[in-house]
Amino acid sequence: MATDTTVVTLNSLLRGEISAVETYQQALAKIGNDQGASQLQQMHDEHVEAANALRQHVHLMGGKPDQGSGAWGSFATAVEGVAKLFGNTAALKALKEGEEHGLHSYEAATENDEINEECQMLIRTRLLPQTREHIAVLDQLMAAK
Repeated sequence: MATDTTVVTLNSLLRGEISAVETYQQALAKIGNDQGASQLQQMHDEHVEAANALRQHVHLMGGKPDQGSGAWGSFATAVEGVAKLFGNTAALKALKEGEEHGLHSYEAATENDEINEECQMLIRTRLLPQTREHIAVLDQLMAAK
């Protein structure tokens, strides 16, 4: 039972990371070489790495990793539309909203006793701190605008 719960939770987190990758790709296309592009590229790359780590853990738990972002894919499309209509600051705000949602998802996963310890450690020691750092960077980028 705990393994099933772990796989379901990890796949949910994975869909969020896939969506984040898609969203950062859209934002990078909009921002181009503007201020903050290198930080956004780094965050994009960290989401790619996080998605790969979650895929590995799903495999380790005997599950099949989800391939797409599911409903979260519409978030990436929304960010693209917002960026086109309102510019880079709006795109940064949308990215921050996505990061905050991810933060809440990771925090909820750490509170679930049915998630195995190895997965809990991944979330606590890598994914949560990384997400908090992304929020801080996005705040800095918005303050610089």
